[in-house]
Amino acid sequence: MTSKNTIRVLIADDHAIVREGLKQILADTKDIVVAGHAENGNEAIRLSRDDICDVLLLDISMPDRSGIDVLKQVRKESPKLAVLMLSMHREDQYAIRSLKAGAAGYLNKQSAPAELVNAIRQVAGGRKYVSAALAQELANQVGDDYDVPLHETLSDREYQTLVMIASGKTVSDIATELVLSVKTISMYRSRLLQKMKLRHNAELTHYAIKNHLVD
Repeated sequence: MTSKNTIRVLIADDHAIVREGLKQILADTKDIVVAGHAENGNEAIRLSRDDICDVLLLDISMPDRSGIDVLKQVRKESPKLAVLMLSMHREDQYAIRSLKAGAAGYLNKQSAPAELVNAIRQVAGGRKYVSAALAQELANQVGDDYDVPLHETLSDREYQTLVMIASGKTVSDIATELVLSVKTISMYRSRLLQKMKLRHNAELTHYAIKNHLVD
């Protein structure tokens, strides 16, 4: 039985090792309990409907649907649930998109355990959580609306397609990973090339590397 001051956390990550690692970290805290876990996006959405948690720890890379998609669905169905995004990606890749989609915070999986615990407490209290580095990035963007990088104009799916192509994946690979048709991914590719005034994958990859969108 948990007290009313206990923060209930749902962990959504498709890697069992990551889930166990997060459980171990949170087991050492008196005010946080793991209320459940999900192995994919649809399971995370289903469990979030059951009011079993105060905070959803959501991996941005899920096997069935993107974390951003899951985030948007959860926010629509459970607007009071705080969603803290977890990712292996650098903050400048997906953090701002996550926050715009309604996330309460964004944390790199390589962050220290104490930072994770602090982030959970902060978003459970109704506040946003961003690291010092991300706060600086957000501050730098204030007033820069007239000079937005081209990749910032892309939709979430178009941006995801851009990063995956630049990482060396084919349209077929991306379609399989995102559980979408090759035709749909090809459409995203065409749109992003048009928006960014690029001609082919080589130029796209060069842009992504130049702008530090891929490692």
